[in-house]
Amino acid sequence: MSIIPESNTRQAQTLNELSKRKVVEHNSLITSIAKMDKTPIKMFELAVSLIDTENPPRDHTVYLSKREMFAFFKVDDNDKHSRFKQAIEKMQKQAFFQIEKEQDKGINFFSIVPIPYVEWTDYSDEVKIEFHREIMPYLINLKKNFTQYALSDIAELNSKYAIILYRWLSMNYNQYEHYSVKGGRREAQVENYRNPTIRIQELREMTDTVGEYKKFANFETRVLREPLVEISNRTGFNVTYDKVKKGRNIDRIIFHITKSQIADDLGYKLNDPVYLEDKIRQEETEEKLVYQAMKSQYTKLLMDQFLLSYLDLTDTSILSGLQKNVYPLYDELKELRGLKGVKEHLSYIKDKQDDYSKKNITKYLKKSIEQYLPIVKSQDLDHE
Repeated sequence: MSIIPESNTRQAQTLNELSKRKVVEHNSLITSIAKMDKTPIKMFELAVSLIDTENPPRDHTVYLSKREMFAFFKVDDNDKHSRFKQAIEKMQKQAFFQIEKEQDKGINFFSIVPIPYVEWTDYSDEVKIEFHREIMPYLINLKKNFTQYALSDIAELNSKYAIILYRWLSMNYNQYEHYSVKGGRREAQVENYRNPTIRIQELREMTDTVGEYKKFANFETRVLREPLVEISNRTGFNVTYDKVKKGRNIDRIIFHITKSQIADDLGYKLNDPVYLEDKIRQEETEEKLVYQAMKSQYTKLLMDQFLLSYLDLTDTSILSGLQKNVYPLYDELKELRGLKGVKEHLSYIKDKQDDYSKKNITKYLKKSIEQYLPIVKSQDLDHE
């Protein structure tokens, strides 16, 4: 019988605690425009999960454990505190919700910075988080029109669009489950909650992509197809969709939501020590890759060429992906052309970079070096 290290046991306990937490938000917040990236959204969702709606926090303040936060974001390296600080700074400087509220004379639009104040020290595990007073009604006055979902599902999602879509799909599916049991809606109305429709313009507004991905094919890949694959693979939902045309253009999307086997098995797995040990082992592998990437000379070269930003260094999926899939190929190029050859390659692809590649930097770098290496090897063979 294997003995699980004490640190792994603590980690498993933390994951188990997080798995029991729920996020509850008003539907107006679900459908609002989230002007922020994935890390601030996830930080906000984690903080919301600490709110007891029956006993709202005094002074709009909750206290978060750093241990829980690092487990939630799956970071455990020497640089985790500075990465946390960068995430907080970005959330407070750039992140806000744009909410619509119906008034007598029409619709009123307003923006809220959800978490304006965060306080922590380097010697304590506690992080003080204070919500803006204007956001609190959407988090505690939840007698009707609210949505609840598992915090553990949010933790598994690694893209902004997947998180936004998951929240919206949860809002609809929750209503399907409610009215299926309680009644009060016609059968067709209940089915519409399980197969919700949204116009493309509304979807662009909700995902903050009105000015991005102007070609529908790009929009579909980035905002629909890839996020829905992530949702179906990592949460309790299986989701497909149909496109509905109006004239020659795609006018709206019809989603089809079913509960996946993950949802049925989740309660069992989260209490299974073998499952938790395996999950921790996977996370430790990712942590090791992230640490190696942070120390790699190639990361510095990418930073020098502005192919990586400081914000990218807070994204564990980018760093682990680079270390696993890209840097071994750079090692091959270094063997053939030296470090100078790697620098020249990076300088060349920097000039070819576009907005799409910036948002998919690991994929772009991998594809670039995969295309370049055969050329280098062929040149060497010709020379010989």
